[in-house]
Amino acid sequence: MGETLKDVQRARMSVALVFAVHGAVTGTFVSRIPWIKEHLDLSPGQLGLALVFPAIGASVAMPLAGRIVHRLGARSALQGLLTLWCLSLALPALSPHLVVFCLALFLYGATAGMSDVAMNAQGVEVEERLGRSIMSGLHGMWSAGGLVASAFGVLAAHQHVDARVQYAVTAAILVALAQVVSRGVLDVRPTAGEEAPPRFALPPKEALVIGLVGFCAVFAEGASMDWSGVYLHDITGASSSVAAACFTAFAATMAAARLAGDAVVRRLGPVRAVRLSGVVATAGGLLVVSASSPYVAIPGFALIGIGIAVVVPLAFAAAGRAGSNPSQSIAGVATITYTSGLVAPAVVGGIAQASSLTVSFLAVTLLAAALIPSATAMRHRRSVDVPVAASSGSLEATH
Repeated sequence: MGETLKDVQRARMSVALVFAVHGAVTGTFVSRIPWIKEHLDLSPGQLGLALVFPAIGASVAMPLAGRIVHRLGARSALQGLLTLWCLSLALPALSPHLVVFCLALFLYGATAGMSDVAMNAQGVEVEERLGRSIMSGLHGMWSAGGLVASAFGVLAAHQHVDARVQYAVTAAILVALAQVVSRGVLDVRPTAGEEAPPRFALPPKEALVIGLVGFCAVFAEGASMDWSGVYLHDITGASSSVAAACFTAFAATMAAARLAGDAVVRRLGPVRAVRLSGVVATAGGLLVVSASSPYVAIPGFALIGIGIAVVVPLAFAAAGRAGSNPSQSIAGVATITYTSGLVAPAVVGGIAQASSLTVSFLAVTLLAAALIPSATAMRHRRSVDVPVAASSGSLEATH
């Protein structure tokens, strides 16, 4: 491709910062969900319905990302899509009622999905040139970005800052950062005559069980990210600032586990790593559903974050070794796991509407426990040493 080692190292730093900016948008939004719920006077069922729209938007728009990258080149596409994603942050808090809120979240999710695809494609390109796994660390940077941004969200909630002001100011800052950090990524362009990526790939049979493992992990992740603050506020009586801090704890443990993920998997192997993950996540879920105090529930959510951090990366690694067409298997697993992200917020909200949020997180705990017996799906099929590729949104398989 003509890049020097210095170019590739610079690209690695740039794409790591891109992941951090992307995570910061999510961390900012999630930390103030309790404010939006109260501001719009939403019931748990209404909030659950609204929170499914980001996933709908992402699933609709994701296939377009590959074609945009193909047409514009990797650098320009990533810069433009990441900028749109940052701008979309300002929309949800400006919504006057539920319908507009749902439309805002649809656009928020569409830009999230497309920029996620573009940045994961860039990460894969850099990883191939370096000849070693970097994806786990990149997604650790995504979690770190979410952690830092959510910490600012906690501070803003504590100071009773209007979320509309916080979102607008943060969006402006992140847009400026997106422009800067995107400049150093590799400007990969298609070769002459290369066809645009396919819009959809059905999962082969070999990928179905692997995909279901990822489904359980992504469901627990989505439920915890979107509902942890509301759970603390409504169930344990936490203040708005403490409720916002819950996502901070969750993001912190996810970041730490992802940054350490490669070393853990090399030591334990994928099967035992997933089993241990299931045990830890289940323990966290049990703490959450039994908690009457936020200071018990917050460690519970933190344990869920630790437990699920490396499961989806291992699902994608296992998919790459399954079947005769690795890329189709990976894309199939992505479809299944992203469906989980699509349904998790609505299912949690629906169960809460019918019974309670405690019952909702009992269901999350049972799915976490399902990781323990299903870990055998991660067994190596081809090679002994498989690099781990982690995901914030389970989207890299679209490539």
